[in-house]
Amino acid sequence: MPETEEVKPTKSQVLVRRFCSSIFLYGVLMVGLFGPDPGLSSMAFGGIIILLGLFALLEFYEMADIRGLRPFRNLGVFIGLSLICSASCVLGVHEMWDFDITVEEVEIAILLFAIPFLGIAQLRLYDEGHKDCIAPLASTLFGIGYVALLLNVLQKIRYFPDLEGHWLLLFFIVVSKMSDTGAYCTGQLFGKNKMIPRVSPGKTWEGFVGGIGFSVIAAWMFYHFAGKHLPMPVNHALILGVLLGVGAVAGDLVESLFKREAGLKDSGHFLPGIGGVLDLLDSLLFNAPIMYFYLKYVLL
Repeated sequence: MPETEEVKPTKSQVLVRRFCSSIFLYGVLMVGLFGPDPGLSSMAFGGIIILLGLFALLEFYEMADIRGLRPFRNLGVFIGLSLICSASCVLGVHEMWDFDITVEEVEIAILLFAIPFLGIAQLRLYDEGHKDCIAPLASTLFGIGYVALLLNVLQKIRYFPDLEGHWLLLFFIVVSKMSDTGAYCTGQLFGKNKMIPRVSPGKTWEGFVGGIGFSVIAAWMFYHFAGKHLPMPVNHALILGVLLGVGAVAGDLVESLFKREAGLKDSGHFLPGIGGVLDLLDSLLFNAPIMYFYLKYVLL
């Protein structure tokens, strides 16, 4: 039988799928942030983060495998999930009860405990046929840092002490993702000048400017309607709009480089219209330290 060619979806179909996936994800997020019971809300939020972390780690290590880096996939996923789960437990407990241990202490303990196991994995890998052990170790550690530790920064924003962290995280997500939306829409409508074609042929300077513009507008609108929940004046909200808008584009380009190295268009197929979980998280992971350190060292 003759092979049938795969029919590519139109731009409007992609937009509809992306919109439906976004509505579903934001609905789940609302339950995790604004559930009526604090305990159940913390459990729901932790479950979402753990699930996203699992899929993101698997996608990253799959790309590294395709590239021939041979990461220690199972060990990396185990260490990464241990970091995410422990942070979720410690931060959730901190919110409801007084607890002495900090999430940073737990992260350091897990990473120190993991070092001997990574060394053993290297020893098992090394033989006459496979003498390159630096690439597997480096790709494994990078996956842990890029996915697990940065997802933990998102959790730290959610549980930021003495502030309405759930509103801060919602502000952060809306502003960051509006950069993605703005860059895509303006790039499709007006994009002519390629930004970095060797990394991402579809990215344009018009989309970059549009993404920042959408982020700033989103930050202003969020402040207008929910400013009483944010620990900042409007000028700081607009500054964060610019910073997160730029950071979102940079994060998307970094993840595009990973996919290009692996020869993939999407990191996965978990989310229709969006792609994989890493395609969803790329801007959030890159922006999380910007938001966290701005809160910690500029606003407070």
